[in-house]
Amino acid sequence: MSAKVVSVAPDIGVREAFFTIREHGIRHLPVVEPDGRLAGIVGERGLRRSDRVEEARDLAHVYHLDDDILVRDMMIGQVRVVHADDTLRAAARELFDHHVGVVPVLDKTESLVGVLSVVDLLRALSDVIDQR
Repeated sequence: MSAKVVSVAPDIGVREAFFTIREHGIRHLPVVEPDGRLAGIVGERGLRRSDRVEEARDLAHVYHLDDDILVRDMMIGQVRVVHADDTLRAAARELFDHHVGVVPVLDKTESLVGVLSVVDLLRALSDVIDQR
């Protein structure tokens, strides 16, 4: 789990969110309301190529991101989550069963405390293999 969480507010522009992702070398940003509640998640791929683009897949596309579109308009609002006290097995099952690459990790108060990705699971598996 990545405990150093970079998140954004739902009312920032998608251009700012995209450059936040690039600046921190991450692929997903949890979207957090001012009161600390998780509002959703937005990914780099979703920002670069939204479902709103209506064109053939084989066309080259220059991405024009501007801050007139807000993160709240592009985020996934119904987010799969895990809790800090869940087992690694349960967290892995959440990722695999729902075909997602990342899940926010919440504490008992439903506050965001981390993000768990498939890469984190592979890292944990590698550590177990190394210990044998």
